[in-house]
Amino acid sequence: MIRNLLFLLLSLLTLMSFAPPKTKPAYRLFTAAGKSADYDKMLKELSQADVVLFGEQHNDPIAHWLELQIAKDLFRLKGAQLVLGAEMFERDVQPLVLQYNTGELDAKAFEEQSRPWPNYATDYKPLLQFAQQQHLAFVGTNVPRRYASQVAKGSLSALDALPADEKAWMAPLPITVDYELPGYKNMVKMFGGDAAHASAGVQNIIQAQALKDATMAYFIRQSRQPGQTLLHLNGSYHSDNFDGIYYYLHQADPNLKIRTISTVSQEEVGKLDKENLKKADYVLVVPADMTKTY
Repeated sequence: MIRNLLFLLLSLLTLMSFAPPKTKPAYRLFTAAGKSADYDKMLKELSQADVVLFGEQHNDPIAHWLELQIAKDLFRLKGAQLVLGAEMFERDVQPLVLQYNTGELDAKAFEEQSRPWPNYATDYKPLLQFAQQQHLAFVGTNVPRRYASQVAKGSLSALDALPADEKAWMAPLPITVDYELPGYKNMVKMFGGDAAHASAGVQNIIQAQALKDATMAYFIRQSRQPGQTLLHLNGSYHSDNFDGIYYYLHQADPNLKIRTISTVSQEEVGKLDKENLKKADYVLVVPADMTKTY
């Protein structure tokens, strides 16, 4: 009897040694409260929104993959009522985006003229191709970077003298900046100050960020019709904590139904870290050692 028990025990130990290891998820989805989120339930909620702000880490492949999957699944639910938009293309190249989307401009010419980001080929081109294939509108929403640079050096007043045709590439002036927004207050801390004593230089940098946020919000609103859902890609910092783009959208239209996604990196993906709670309606957690696209 004892011999049989020993044999059974050894057999179980042997089987356990060959058992498959636990899976290592490439990502996890959580609600703002830190509860595990169901993808299909999230998708249904996103499809009922007017605007979805997908906050990415620009070099994270999981975020880029999920952006494409959400676009495909929203198209399945919304069809032509889906619009795609991105901060990665600036307003002065929107005519090129439109020409590429309609097939008037080939890929080579588009990439030569539209100032695409260095990771365009791997991270954003698939989404533009999807929009082209499905005849979906795609809009670049960001202010041309040269104007943000001017503001960072000389404040928003540097834009006052611009001709009207250049002002058309940004949110209508003047732009109000709320320095108490969490993201902007954090920018002050990053430069070693506090909101009450931010230097003129730091205030200019925040104004440049606000110019981007306000411009993206403005062209998001301009680019959708009632009943449409606009899925917008932007860096997480532009929509985390329901400020940035979200703030300017809400200021312009409090009735707009907005949903946000934030991408964060954690050592452990099984639980949402405290500092990432309430960053967005949904938080995409990827492992800290995930491969980067650049």
